[in-house]
Amino acid sequence: MHPIRILMKRMIDYAGLFPPAELDMPSAVANYATYRDSAAAWALGRFIMSVSRLGEFETAAQHLLPDAQTLAPWQLSVLGTNDLHADLAAIQDFNDRYAQRAIIDTIELKASQASEINAAMVILPEQITPYFEIPIVDDSSALIEAIGRAGGRAKVRTGGTTQTMFPSAEDLLHFISVCVARQVPFKATAGLHHPLRSQYRLTYQPDSERGTMYGFLNVFLSTAFLAAGMNVDEAMQVLIEESPEAFQFNDSGIDWRGRRLTDELLANAREQLAISFGSCSFEEPIDDLKAMKLL
Repeated sequence: MHPIRILMKRMIDYAGLFPPAELDMPSAVANYATYRDSAAAWALGRFIMSVSRLGEFETAAQHLLPDAQTLAPWQLSVLGTNDLHADLAAIQDFNDRYAQRAIIDTIELKASQASEINAAMVILPEQITPYFEIPIVDDSSALIEAIGRAGGRAKVRTGGTTQTMFPSAEDLLHFISVCVARQVPFKATAGLHHPLRSQYRLTYQPDSERGTMYGFLNVFLSTAFLAAGMNVDEAMQVLIEESPEAFQFNDSGIDWRGRRLTDELLANAREQLAISFGSCSFEEPIDDLKAMKLL
């Protein structure tokens, strides 16, 4: 399998309801259905929404959900509220009614203290995978370690609609390196529409601010290189790399400036650490990879 297929398999969680796209529910649901039937479906992950919008989702998706007898169900991840008990009840009710046509198997929560992580893990059922979005401006080590001890997964916000919403490269790399050291799986969200770090428009508005955005290749390949034994200083250079020519993809792995990732190392990092990223666009990442002649 070509390494870009290993790297991108089911990587893009579709978050079309969220900024900067902010589509309405019918449009986002229709897009997801289209992407599931597209040639790039292999790169598509879960549909992301707030648990508070489940009713809207049911109305919009009813005629698009697959036949349970012939096709795999839609996999959904929901953003939780401040009432986790109510969220879990809503999830159970939805899963009971939709059986194998759609299933919520992931919840994304915010936490700024270890006690919040521990309290949530006590009541979360085994069949629901939790991601905890944590602040990374200060040292995130303690929270990542708490997530790991509890058996959860971490989530990092990698951007937004203004430059101030993007974390520093130092804070982001520290988050990644601690996740690797503690073997805590994570997902990223926001600001990763493009493969490589560069200057881009931050929204789809004509007068949009431009700023430096991280690339999903930078984030996930720096993770894989760290897991393969690269030191932090070199991994920082992977994270901030802006040259497409610095990365070489071939049948047995990926090279970056003389350092190599085999297909096996890449697959292990994806399966065990770098799980996915949320993007309000599915087409932009795919189109950019095509422009780089990687697809």
